[in-house]
Amino acid sequence: MGIKVAVVGAGYWGPNIIRNFNQIPTCEMAICCDKDEKRLAHMSRLYPNLKTTTSYDDIINDPTIDAVAVCTHVSAHYPLAKKALEAGKHVLVEKPLTAKVEEAEELVELSKKNDKVLMVDHTFEYTAGVNKMKEIIESGLLGDVLYVNCARLNLGIFQRDINVVWDLAPHDLSVILYATGLKPKSVRTVGMKLLHPKVEDAAFVTLNCGDASAVIHVSWVDPRKVRTVSVVGTKQMLVYDDLDPLAKIQIYDKGVENPPHYDTFGEFLCSYHYGDIHMPRLQEAEPLSVMCKHFLECCETGKAPRSSGLSGLNMVKILAASDKSIANGGMEIPID
Repeated sequence: MGIKVAVVGAGYWGPNIIRNFNQIPTCEMAICCDKDEKRLAHMSRLYPNLKTTTSYDDIINDPTIDAVAVCTHVSAHYPLAKKALEAGKHVLVEKPLTAKVEEAEELVELSKKNDKVLMVDHTFEYTAGVNKMKEIIESGLLGDVLYVNCARLNLGIFQRDINVVWDLAPHDLSVILYATGLKPKSVRTVGMKLLHPKVEDAAFVTLNCGDASAVIHVSWVDPRKVRTVSVVGTKQMLVYDDLDPLAKIQIYDKGVENPPHYDTFGEFLCSYHYGDIHMPRLQEAEPLSVMCKHFLECCETGKAPRSSGLSGLNMVKILAASDKSIANGGMEIPID
């Protein structure tokens, strides 16, 4: 049957992971664990062959379980993943990897020590659009990347144990780190508590990446749902709109051609050049399916995952620095 998988958490994200593993013939989606018996009953109705349990130890103590997917609240990621790695199981963790840098470091070391796969579900690294973006940037078509602007907004789900930066920004951070090649050196974050007295529900994250900058706007309280990434290069510009069903990637032949001087506003406007808009065709596939298949491949072959535990650690370092910046009124905080 191949890799035998267990999923912990049948709330918001876990059912999506269960569905995708269940559709892959090279693995067995064996058991689901959750404290809520009503959620387990629902999963049993959907998948009659799926075993269920309220005890995580049933998974840990089962030697036939090869891999565990942790799909719980962030605060539970570390203890659950640690216990699975110590039991000699491969581990897939929903983003972000952990709530603390030290916890992420420990999991990375534990996976190395036990020679087990530790992978983070940075879903957007497995989308056709982001991989096309990476291909375009690496081809040099845009020139050198100068600036990235990301917006991830919605009137949406409030998390209980993390702020909006920890909830939404990992998607955009993974795109920046994976697709653009930029390496953030420091971060400034301004967070706002608009509807939630204890948790930031809107924020602006500014990353200093040396010769380039990136800005991420995240919000749970915006009336529109927005999922865009704009990349400005020295030659051309690119926009990735995840919500556009027909033109997720648009390449703009736009740029600035600075004249030696200008005497009128009209001449200033002419310093910009406007060209065609190109929309490359994408071979779409469900990102979660691609991600789950990649995880299984890594478990079977020992191949390093695209979204490895180390990339998850780097993400947590940025998020922790962002929290420190918020606490200090938007101060610039170095990223270790």
